[in-house]
Amino acid sequence: QAQFVESGGGLVQPGGSLRLSCAASEFLSDYYTIGWFRRAPGKELEGVACISSSDGSADYADSVKGRFTVSRDNAKNTVYLQMNSLKPEDTAVYFCAANCVPNGLGQGTQVTVSL
Repeated sequence: QAQFVESGGGLVQPGGSLRLSCAASEFLSDYYTIGWFRRAPGKELEGVACISSSDGSADYADSVKGRFTVSRDNAKNTVYLQMNSLKPEDTAVYFCAANCVPNGLGQGTQVTVSL
């Protein structure tokens, strides 16, 4: 099972942008889909986005649709999550996982949206 390392989080004001990265220890092309998840304080884990390998198509949670964009670079074994128009409710620890199933999650990266 591949290991993933998330990075790119930080503190940003509402309306700002961040780009998260998810670096895989194995070839991304070996996995049909890669997913982003988040856990906000006091809330359950939520699926944010899921991207396929074959055609780059992606699905998004309604809460982020139109604001977040997921992409992947198989040559770099990296998946990205571009987050625009950030809101305070986007504050969470963000994780990525193979096959869009939240098993074996790593440390994640903290995103804080606040004035």
